[in-house]
Amino acid sequence: MLICIPDVLTPDEVKACRALLEAGDWVDGNATSGAQAARAKKNEQLKEGSAAAAKVGDVILAALAANPLFLSAALPEKIFPPLFNRYSGGQNFGTHVDNAIRRIPGTPIKMRTDLSATLFFAGADEYEGGELVIETQYGAQEVKLDAGSMVLYPSTSLHHVKPVTKGTRLCSFFWLQSMVRDGAERELLFDLDQSVQDLAAEKGLDDPTTVRLTGIYHNLVRRWAGV
Repeated sequence: MLICIPDVLTPDEVKACRALLEAGDWVDGNATSGAQAARAKKNEQLKEGSAAAAKVGDVILAALAANPLFLSAALPEKIFPPLFNRYSGGQNFGTHVDNAIRRIPGTPIKMRTDLSATLFFAGADEYEGGELVIETQYGAQEVKLDAGSMVLYPSTSLHHVKPVTKGTRLCSFFWLQSMVRDGAERELLFDLDQSVQDLAAEKGLDDPTTVRLTGIYHNLVRRWAGV
C-alpha cells in the first residue's frame, strides 16, 4: 500500500527547515548505505547526527505525531531518526530494496523496517526528474510531491530515484516499525479506520453503527498488534 500524505509540514515549517538544511554539512550519500544500495546510490546526504539534522528531525517527528492520516496508515511503534538527502546534476539512486533491520544511532535499539517514508522539501516545480519510482503489485508508480508532503510505502518494495536533470531535489527519508507487522492486516485496519471516520463525520460518534465498528477496529488492533 502506497499512501501520499499532504501537508505534513506547513509552508512556514518547510521554509525554516530548508534554511537549516541548506546551511548544513553535506557528505557522500553512501554514509548509510548497505552493500547493494552503495553500488546504486549517487547523491549527497546531510551529516548524520548534525545539529541541523536533529533540529529538522524533531520538527518532522512532532508533525507526524499530530497527523491522523499518518498514524492511521502506519500505526508506528518505532521511527528511525529522519535522514536527509539531495540530488542534482544527474544524480540518481538505482533500483534497490531497503535494509530489513536498522540500529538507531547511538543506541543498542534495533528496529524492523516495515515502512519507508520520503518527505519532500523542494517543490515539484523546482527540479526536473527525480521521481521516486516504487514497484507495486499494480505496476511501477512514480511519486513527486509538493514541498511538505510525504509518501509512505512498504520497505519490501523495490524502488529507485530517477536522475535529477535540473535543479535540486531535497528530501528527508526514514523508516518505521509498525505495531502491526503484516502489511495486509495493516491495510485492512487503515481502510476500516478511514471508513469509521467517514461514518462518524456523517452520523456522529455516538451513532450505534459507528460505535460498533470502532469496537471492531480496536479489537482487530488488539489481535494483530505485536506490543
